[in-house]
Amino acid sequence: MIKLIGCLPALCLSAGAFAGTVIYTDSTHPVSFTPSDTSIIFLDAPDRQQVELFGSLPSDAALAETQVRGSLVSPSFKAREQRLASAYQGVIKAWSLGLEKYPAVVFDDKWVVYGTTDVGLATQQMNAWREVNQ
Repeated sequence: MIKLIGCLPALCLSAGAFAGTVIYTDSTHPVSFTPSDTSIIFLDAPDRQQVELFGSLPSDAALAETQVRGSLVSPSFKAREQRLASAYQGVIKAWSLGLEKYPAVVFDDKWVVYGTTDVGLATQQMNAWREVNQ
């Protein structure tokens, strides 16, 4: 089911295209096609980045510490650390928008269509809602 929620009155939006479109999803809800002006935020990316950064840690604390320390001095640590920080920025943005569930397509940080990663379908739903509510 696709649900549309608006944070501002519909009259604030022009009839043209949306300035910013972002898909919020996870790896279990793939995106088959993404328009070039659309961003994708994978909400499970931090977990995947942490596994990439530190691997599967053993349950023994001393062995886990040794493994983590090895990761911290690796030549690729800084780049991986940046990817982890970026992944968390996407989660923080979703939280700050008040997203209730995913997948979701967000237009201009104001309007959200839940239940799809298909920007075309979400745009149709948004336009249909706007026709009824303006």
